[in-house]
Order: sequence, then structure tokens, then C-alpha cells
Amino acid sequence: MTDAVIILVIVVFLIFALKGSIKHFKGEGACCGGGSGSVKPKKPKKKKLDGPVVGRCTIRISGMHCQNCVNSVTSALNAIEGVSARVSLKEGSAEVSYDREVDETELKEAVEKAGFKVISIS
Repeated sequence: MTDAVIILVIVVFLIFALKGSIKHFKGEGACCGGGSGSVKPKKPKKKKLDGPVVGRCTIRISGMHCQNCVNSVTSALNAIEGVSARVSLKEGSAEVSYDREVDETELKEAVEKAGFKVISIS
């Protein structure tokens, strides 16, 4: 009888863990410091560039799972002077516009400092 109760508790635990994992990878759960998951994370404000856009690039990023991840990458890139970023969780990328010359290394370091991996910059 005791064995049956222990097995039942383990099965219930595994069901909850599986449900949480599915929500996490769909970007619906509270991952990456997102809190309880009941409140939608605030999107960072769009950044306006001071001058005309002189260039654009696309950064392919791995490791983003939710809107909080997107917000972290967006904030990290927008913190660079002269850079404005639009990050897509679905595409796993950031579209970056800049109004002055920006070193790709600086963009890569900003994304990696936020905790994500840069696959490519084009």
C-alpha cells in the first residue's frame, strides 16, 4: 500500500513538471526571471535613433525562450549608443538599425552579456 502512494505522488509530480516544461518552451511560462507568469512582461520602449539610419544587420540568436528573453536582448542592444533593435522570439533574431558605425563585436558582446548566444551576424 505504501508503495502505491509513493508511486502516485511521483506520477502527480511528473505531470506538473511536464506541464510546466511545455509552457516554458512555448514561451508561456514564467522563465528567465519572469516572475509568476500571471503578469505579462512589459516590452521595452522603442528606441528612436538621433540621426538617419546608415546601416542595418540581422543577428541570429539562440537561447531565447520567452518574452522576458526578448526584453533582455532588446534592452542590451538598445543600450548601445546609436543602435535600435527589434527582436523576434519566433525568428530567433534581432533586426538592428544604427545611425553611426557600430562594431559587430560590440553587438555580439551585448547579446552574450545578456546571457544568449550569437549564431551569426549578417
